Amino acid sequence: MKQAVLVWSVALVLLACSNGTPKGGSGSGGSVAQGGAGGSSSGGTAGSGGGAATGGRSTGGMSSVGGVNATGGASPSGGATGGATTTGGRSSGGASSSGGATGGATTTGGRSSGGASSSGGATGGATGGRSTGGAISSGGATGGATTTGGRSSGGAISSGGATGGVTGGKNSGGASSSGGATGGATGGTSSGGALGSGGATGGATGGTSSGGAIGSGGATGGTAGAGSVPTIAGCNIFPADNPWNTDISGYSLDPNGPTYLANMSPTTAFHPDWGTVTEEYGIPFLTGTGATPQPMTWNEDWGATESDPLPCTTGSNQFCYPIPLNAPIEGGPTAATDSDRHVLYIDTAGAPNTCTLYELYNAQNPTGGSGWTASNGAIFHLGSDALRTDGWTSADAAGLPILPGLVRYDEVMAGEIRHAIRFTISQSQQGYIHPATHAASNSSDSSLPPMGLRLRLKASFATTSFSGPTLVILTAMKKYGIILADNGSNWYISGECNEGWDTYMDDLVSGLRKVHGSDFEVVDTGVVSTAGL
Repeated sequence: MKQAVLVWSVALVLLACSNGTPKGGSGSGGSVAQGGAGGSSSGGTAGSGGGAATGGRSTGGMSSVGGVNATGGASPSGGATGGATTTGGRSSGGASSSGGATGGATTTGGRSSGGASSSGGATGGATGGRSTGGAISSGGATGGATTTGGRSSGGAISSGGATGGVTGGKNSGGASSSGGATGGATGGTSSGGALGSGGATGGATGGTSSGGAIGSGGATGGTAGAGSVPTIAGCNIFPADNPWNTDISGYSLDPNGPTYLANMSPTTAFHPDWGTVTEEYGIPFLTGTGATPQPMTWNEDWGATESDPLPCTTGSNQFCYPIPLNAPIEGGPTAATDSDRHVLYIDTAGAPNTCTLYELYNAQNPTGGSGWTASNGAIFHLGSDALRTDGWTSADAAGLPILPGLVRYDEVMAGEIRHAIRFTISQSQQGYIHPATHAASNSSDSSLPPMGLRLRLKASFATTSFSGPTLVILTAMKKYGIILADNGSNWYISGECNEGWDTYMDDLVSGLRKVHGSDFEVVDTGVVSTAGL
């Protein structure tokens, strides 16, 4: 039987965002367990990092995956202009404006910059420094940001422009227009497409790595309008009937649920496993298209047997993934070589319905243009509900995709999360429930939860005292629930790193601390399997 590898994620970040211990309090590091191919074990232990952190904004836990620091588009609707222009640098976020003359962002040099926030004023912007967060702009003459140097960026929400576009730069996001004329991207070494609703044009020219945005009625850059599936960079994140996107509020209860919950530290409080780019807490992802396929080298024997093949155009290598070599690695270039070091990349070709998600586990720093070295590679075709082969791991221990289960800043600001949320528990059994295909433990104790276990916040849980982002998250937990994806800190839910979280993290930490495992119930989504393990 194959035993999973348990790896703790407490790496620091340079460009990328990862889990660490940001200011205040103390944290407990989570883990990523990976599967070996054959034999008894690929090493590692089945230890755990204790319960959720309490006090302050202390963190740790499983390195949640996500991040918008690659690209955030602008979503204009109805006014004069909302767009972003990037020259040089690495990535930039769109700006937001509503009812104003202009809302945009201009970035020169540096690594990335975000939009600005302006409401009823003349100008909102920032110059220099390390990070500029994305924002919402309403009613001013000009809402924009100018960043010279700097390092990080946030996405934006925009309502009120006839044109939204991006030109140049090394990595830039497309635009999403509702009622506007044009949303598109051109030039540079990478650019993302756009999806317009009510607009004339949405397109992209050239480039290797960046994401556009989608919006209807000025909703957000990254999340589709009401009633549709989650969207990132113009790509639908799986069909509406995919398990991640399924409303499970009416599902019957799993008869084994009370037993599982009794062994899941039910008195432990929830904790948001993400934060800001400055705090280096969360995991980034990148979007784009046209990247050169890179040869993959596996540093584990189960890499070649449990990774999705994509043959190189020349030679005999059966694995060539079109992931840009500048894609951010969780923890950054200086992260410990045996840490999670996830890489997530959405190829936006085929947007909105047939984009492709690539995820790597334990990806090492590319050297000399020789491709990627990692422990595992998983390819998810976002227009399909197909699962991985039973018994196969992925960049996540459960064999699940990581990106679809993240709490993202843009969707929270839009007021609705339309998918299940990824979470971790310190102990689990050697078993899984579809859509999971792999276990994170070799324990034969059937009273422990299996990977893929689906829970929902009880309908009776009163949310009247909650507001803002916390209420958005709790509402999603009642409708879409949470999915167990790895061993890690108890009741840590995963999210992206984004500078925009800074205003909300204290409230999120204190709000979710009022929610405990005992407030949830396990729903019946299938039988526990050990096939392929």
